Amino acid sequence: MKIIVDAFGGDNAPLEIIKGCALAVEDLGIEVILTGDKNIIKKTAIENGISLNNIRVAHTDVVISPDDDASAVVKEKKNSSMGMGFQLLNSGEGDAFVSAGNSGALVMGSSLIIKRIKGVKRPAFAPVMPKAQGCFMLVDGGANNEVRPDMLQQFAIMGSIYMNKVMGIDNPRVGLANVGTEEHKGGSLQQEAFELLKATPINFIGNVEGRDIPADGCDVLVTDGFNGNLILKTYEGVAMELMGKIKGLFKKNAKNKIAAAMIMSDLKKLAKEMDYNEYGGAAIMGVNKPVFKAHGSSKAKTIKSALRLTKQFVEGNVVEEISTNIAKL
Repeated sequence: MKIIVDAFGGDNAPLEIIKGCALAVEDLGIEVILTGDKNIIKKTAIENGISLNNIRVAHTDVVISPDDDASAVVKEKKNSSMGMGFQLLNSGEGDAFVSAGNSGALVMGSSLIIKRIKGVKRPAFAPVMPKAQGCFMLVDGGANNEVRPDMLQQFAIMGSIYMNKVMGIDNPRVGLANVGTEEHKGGSLQQEAFELLKATPINFIGNVEGRDIPADGCDVLVTDGFNGNLILKTYEGVAMELMGKIKGLFKKNAKNKIAAAMIMSDLKKLAKEMDYNEYGGAAIMGVNKPVFKAHGSSKAKTIKSALRLTKQFVEGNVVEEISTNIAKL
């Protein structure tokens, strides 16, 4: 399997991207095409003792910055490291594309270069996040601020397929984000979507309130991109603050340090369970080929996780499964 990776996307590019790709090549048995300035990539690899075995470089010295308009990927910066990644994927030179770069540009490129699966109304940004038991997918996490009920129905189908094929969850529970669990809760969007989801061949369990999201409320949480992004950012912020508070508590004095040492293995297990880096980022759901958005602050570990999930995305034939199920609507 060959995965294309934007070497200059994200806050820690290119070093952490290159390191993560080298780890993935070694542990996952994949090949990687890095897009970006070949001289900087090779220099970085040599200076840090990173092997480029089974890693090919597709050269470009153009980079899309976080401040660039999303349309830059198909206009003035179409030959950037991200734009080249899309072009290589579209021409069949790789099986999937991963970038930690500009989220808007990644969604734009996915929609206009790779294009939507026939019948899909909108592609969705779909991060996988930790919860009390395992993980859940949030869809949409920010690609579509305004949606219709039928779009939420498609998000639910796509999310259910991903969680089954990639994360290995049998019959994933799909919930609709709402302000209450009763059927009549929410506005017209939520109420109409509720009726559609009830009639959809998925495991729809009803509305899910915010407080139940981290408490194993569902395996796929469906919402519009505006509320989804609020949930995503709040969730991440609270988790980071909480883990920081716990860390500070155990470092407070000698007694607390001794207590921490006694339960260190449990603390490390908890930190791993609640670490979003374990899930790498978010798939762009609903486009013709696998595209994955890694976290902007990705370190090597996160990039490797993103590549692992992308590999499972390809092996699970998720795109084909989505196409088949959307065609049945």
